[in-house]
Parts: sequence; structure tokens; C-alpha cells
Amino acid sequence: MKFDMEALTPALQYKLLISTVMPRPIALVTTADAAGNQNAAPYSFFNTMGENPAVLVLGLQEKPSRALKDTTVNIQETGQFVVHTVDESIVEAMEICSIDFPTGISEATAAGLTLVPSDRVKPQRILEAPVAFECEKIAIIQVSPGRQIAIGKVLTLHIRDGLIDPDTLRVDIAKYRPVGRLSGGLYSRTRDYFEVPRPATYEDWLESQKS
Repeated sequence: MKFDMEALTPALQYKLLISTVMPRPIALVTTADAAGNQNAAPYSFFNTMGENPAVLVLGLQEKPSRALKDTTVNIQETGQFVVHTVDESIVEAMEICSIDFPTGISEATAAGLTLVPSDRVKPQRILEAPVAFECEKIAIIQVSPGRQIAIGKVLTLHIRDGLIDPDTLRVDIAKYRPVGRLSGGLYSRTRDYFEVPRPATYEDWLESQKS
């Protein structure tokens, strides 16, 4: 079976994308407007795209009413945001933050999360999140009337004490327990994982074929 994506409605394109590209990491994003009002919203069109500088990308979309979401407006106007990863301990609070609260009401506070000052940006960060990336906007790309891609440079990384070895900078996956977004209301845990040996070179791979 195949689909001509350009012939499908945006809703059907979205349905196929979220049902096939999974699990997706979840970004719980905090922003602040010019008056300092704090906003939090989750996005699963999200990933890291490189280092030097450290770069994150967010897929932003409009509301069903066609109005821009507060996250988009705040990033456009202030150029700053904080991306938090989501683990099992805050996944339910993250879902509360997906509710379309009236502008000026803090979703994070309503969800029982604690906002604390960031180091280098005005949006506050969520204390309970396992990881927080303070970011400044590199660019926003308008890909369609209702879809933007925000590219952010990571200025500061916060990680929960005990999750990372300070000498090797290796994260303890068993303690981290991030969750992934599937489709509909489904999420995935990362407790079941495995390692696949990777040949370092073509010659190593050739040698492995002899055994």
C-alpha cells in the first residue's frame, strides 16, 4: 500500500505521520510573553539536530481555531524558550499542559509543576523535569500557513542529579525512564532496551562475516 501524501488532507497526513514515526521524544516547552506570563505546552514533533552549536528543533502548529499557539507567539516575539524532556514521573502533568488554557494562566502551575528561574533566558524551567534545555531562537521556518519549525540553540543544559556520571557524561537510562509519544493517547516506556554491536570500519565488518 502506498499514499500520495500531497493528495491527502492535512489531517490524514498528520494521522499517517504520527502512526508511523514513533516513538517520538516529547518536548515540554516553557515560554514567556513580554509581560512575563509563563506558558507550558508539549510537542512531539521534536528532536536534536547537531552540536557546535547544540541545536534543537520544534514542530509548531496552530490551534484548531487557526490562531497561533502561545508557544509560537512567544518564541517569535522573545526568541527564548526552554525544552524539557518528559519521564514517567511527569507524564500526567505533561498531559494537563496540553489543555488550551486561557492566555495568562500558567499550565505548569495548574499541573502541579514547579517553575524556577532559568539561568540565561526569561522563560522559567520546570524543576521536576529530568532534563531542561535553555534555548535561544536561531530561526523560525514557515513551512505552511499553520505549521512552523523553530530552530533553537541550547545555551544551558540542566539534568537531574544522579542521572549522569560527571566523569563520563553517560546518562543512566534505568534511572532516567523517558517516555515516547505513539499515536492517539498511547505512550511508550523505555525500560526494555537492547544493544547492537556496531563495526567501527568496513574492514571490521568484513572480518565479522568470516565467523
